[in-house]
Amino acid sequence: MLEAEKDQLKNEILHLAGAYNNHRSGLLPVLLHIQQKYRYISRYAMQEIADIFRIHPVEVYGVVSFYSFLSTEKKGKFIIYLCQTISCDMAGKRAVARQLENELNIKFGETTPDGLFTLKYTNCLGACDKGPALLVNEDLYTKVTPEGVFDIIQSYRAKFGAHVTMEI
Repeated sequence: MLEAEKDQLKNEILHLAGAYNNHRSGLLPVLLHIQQKYRYISRYAMQEIADIFRIHPVEVYGVVSFYSFLSTEKKGKFIIYLCQTISCDMAGKRAVARQLENELNIKFGETTPDGLFTLKYTNCLGACDKGPALLVNEDLYTKVTPEGVFDIIQSYRAKFGAHVTMEI
């Protein structure tokens, strides 16, 4: 990371933390903002956040490693979280998971080479009666079928001008 980028990130964290009077109650909102903007939380960001909130860096890391929506590794622009609860399992989650992997040509835990999509499992999305459920960033999809996976992925590619190339 370049010095200018470090300074920008530090100033951004200072500004965000200031909205919470640098009180630790602002830790999670600051982490969520950094995750959303940079698609991960770097070691440098965690150290700066710890310094600004006057807490130990291991506390920041503990929060980052606890929540599945936070990551120390760069993720795709669109993170697809598939619910892995028994309710979604019984509703056909496995077939949806296979279709996601086939459509994106990656396995769960991986990111597409173009940096557009990351596949992750997550625990309950709060839609147990409407499974299988998946979340793409903040967009919740329920009663997802393998046939519907293509349309969901294409809608995100189309929104951002990333055109799919079909291999036969």
